[in-house]
Amino acid sequence: MSLYFHLPFCERRCRFCGCHVVATKRREVADEYLSYLFAEIDLIASLLTHRRRVVQLHWGGGTPTYLSPEAMEQLFARISGPFRLDEGAELAVEVDPRVTTRAHLDLLARLGFNRLSLGVQDFDPKVQEAIGRGQTHEQTRELLTAARQIGFSEGINFDLVYGLPLQSVDSFRVALDKVVALGPDRLAVYSFAYVPWIRANQRKIDENELPTAEQKLELYFTAYEQLTNAGYEPIGMDHFSMPDDELAQATREGRLARNFMGYTVKPASAALAFGISAISDLASGYFQNVKKLSTYYRALDEGRLPIDRGYLLDRDDELRRYVITEIMCNFRVDKRRVEERFGVDFDDYFALSLKKLDELREAGFVEEPDGLLRVSSKGRLFVRNVAMAFDRYLDEKLKQRPMFSRTV
Repeated sequence: MSLYFHLPFCERRCRFCGCHVVATKRREVADEYLSYLFAEIDLIASLLTHRRRVVQLHWGGGTPTYLSPEAMEQLFARISGPFRLDEGAELAVEVDPRVTTRAHLDLLARLGFNRLSLGVQDFDPKVQEAIGRGQTHEQTRELLTAARQIGFSEGINFDLVYGLPLQSVDSFRVALDKVVALGPDRLAVYSFAYVPWIRANQRKIDENELPTAEQKLELYFTAYEQLTNAGYEPIGMDHFSMPDDELAQATREGRLARNFMGYTVKPASAALAFGISAISDLASGYFQNVKKLSTYYRALDEGRLPIDRGYLLDRDDELRRYVITEIMCNFRVDKRRVEERFGVDFDDYFALSLKKLDELREAGFVEEPDGLLRVSSKGRLFVRNVAMAFDRYLDEKLKQRPMFSRTV
């Protein structure tokens, strides 16, 4: 299985952030949270009579390195007690260069963490000021240098965001040049989701300073061009890695997988998530924890799983999830494999979905050679649009107020 731990604390919240965050400088709040996180670990472990093998562990946030090294070590000990981490398991943590110390990095290396993900967003000072980030290029470079000296010689990821206020193609080119010079092993280049009706912190952003949809597309094309020219290979949606990285190798071999933690070569049949707002994927359904600290604490005080809501999958959900995942990971679907696995005639079952692909097919973005549905190399920029054709819930969602980021 995979394990995810949501550590939601930050000293202050960035204006662009769409994550579930608790902004506070009172470290004792995090200490109380950890005590309840330990209780959730014990409760879930007691329900698992035999499934304790872990191939992937991820700490996300918030800012996991908001915790002291001592608190992080305590958390790791509580996890590795009831759960068995495989030799060679992927151990990943999100780190903020503004608060991560050498002591944090030394501890993470000693515990066996082998992947670091650094939030960068953009190096332009004006953009940083507009999003309330205040993270300099020097801070990022210093953390990267220290991490490599300690032993994180590979497995360092940068997160970039396009569509932020005051971003321009010229300024983003400069930022991308700085990123390439630092040479992270992987990059995630995300579209900024401006949803102020959901995230109140985004109301502090001046909407007039945001790029238009056309400008956002140009920003992404700029990133795609510069990163591929620098030797990075496109991986699934929004991700890039060096050719010798295991993600690139898995993409070429058609065995890339994906879960809530991102792309991986270590697929698991279950992903358990701990902490407020965390979402578990147990193959048969999705289950999300409560979002408020007080509600989370009350559930665990009463000996209950702190689950707020869930969705059980029917057979059609499982079939569509498989097809969509194959498209988003490996840019192709083997129709015969789908037919053998689910007992359906692919073209007949997905007749409506295939009809929705007509325009993309005519543009040369989708191909169907000999039993395959394949996204062409030039169509990979629009892989989301291909996957959307197989989402039976999307039409209904689009009738409601748009809640999430669009494909551009």
